[in-house]
Amino acid sequence: MRRGARAALLAACLCLGWAAAQGGVGVDATVALGRVGPYVYGVNYGPLGALPVELFDAAAAAGITFVRFPGGAVGDERELRPFDLDMLMRVSRLLGAEPSVQVRLRGGTPEAAAELVRFVNVERGYGVRHWYIGNEPSLYDDYDVATLNREWRAIAEAMLAVDPEIVLMGPEPHQWTGLESSTPRDRDGVEWVEGFLAANGDLVDVVAVHRYPFPRVVGGPGTTAADLRANAAEWTHLVSRLRDLAIAATGRDDLRFAVTEANSHWSATAYGEATNDSRMSAVWWADVLGKLIVDGAYAVGYFDLVSSDARGSWGLFSQSGPRPSYYVYRLYGRFGDELVAATADAEHVSAYAALRDDGALTVMLTNLRDDAVELPFAVTPSDYLPTAAWLLDAEHDASPVPVPLGPDGTLALPGRSATLIELHPARARGGSSEEE
Repeated sequence: MRRGARAALLAACLCLGWAAAQGGVGVDATVALGRVGPYVYGVNYGPLGALPVELFDAAAAAGITFVRFPGGAVGDERELRPFDLDMLMRVSRLLGAEPSVQVRLRGGTPEAAAELVRFVNVERGYGVRHWYIGNEPSLYDDYDVATLNREWRAIAEAMLAVDPEIVLMGPEPHQWTGLESSTPRDRDGVEWVEGFLAANGDLVDVVAVHRYPFPRVVGGPGTTAADLRANAAEWTHLVSRLRDLAIAATGRDDLRFAVTEANSHWSATAYGEATNDSRMSAVWWADVLGKLIVDGAYAVGYFDLVSSDARGSWGLFSQSGPRPSYYVYRLYGRFGDELVAATADAEHVSAYAALRDDGALTVMLTNLRDDAVELPFAVTPSDYLPTAAWLLDAEHDASPVPVPLGPDGTLALPGRSATLIELHPARARGGSSEEE
């Protein structure tokens, strides 16, 4: 979370104490926490996951704002072809999203990276701003932080010589948590982000990491709903931990922060109660994404846009249609851009709130519990009245539903659900904005 926003949120929590004291949800639209990051509704997309034509309309409606290409290890396994890059631009335009490109680190050269920037931004004139060098170097047996730093810098300088306006993102280690017990280190015990920033903190613009919490052990027991429920708390201050580390390592206060690959599982498991394609995982992601947004992420990249069942259940889309995680983006498509204070004082229930340009107050509520809950709900200013709601749960695909507020102000949330409630000031209320 931004440092100014931390103080604002603390003040808000005091103001909302009446709601918390009752074990409920409180929202204060007068306490501003900053803008939603411009690229938090991002996805990974690559040549292994072609989007079927019949899904184009659904993809365009998802509200995706950022595309990381090619996503995963493929960018370090082979050179990108002109066709690949042309397809990236077509897909990005279809989605209405900002494209970004990874150049090769392992097996790559400064000359090849510079040529790719020249081809994309000079010859093709695509004007791609965001670039990465390599993917998860922390997984390479023959790399340590010193090797990464040396090769990354040479490539970065060659790319900037071609286009000094590009935005460099890195170092993107796998499984970064910022927690002493779990964050990856190289063979000499050097923490990947801290060690990278000590050498290249002057060139990088966006400090980026990856995180997939499951499976914890290859071949271990399948992930359960309880596992996802317990894991969600880990993400609460992940961006803040990354920010604090970066400021300490570089002294810079102008860096931005991203989680450019994330999902519940890195493995290709499917059809389980908590695998990537499950409804529970979708609700978990709605909660995690809310935590990253409120904590000040600049960009977030869900992995990935589309994947066949044979390749893995990561994608928002299979080859035949949307998976449950797709509907998380349909909910957040109604979320505002100006964050305001929200608190939830009930176990495994979260609340995130924002104002939209049309004056609506939007509240995202997630309930990771198996059971439904009823909670007191209070809003400041008190003249905000609910006008519409949309629900993602076992029976609803971000569908419009009656506003789940009783006459006494009690909020009802189904088990394993994400709900988006829209409110308007009574003086401006023009009726429900329900669509679809």
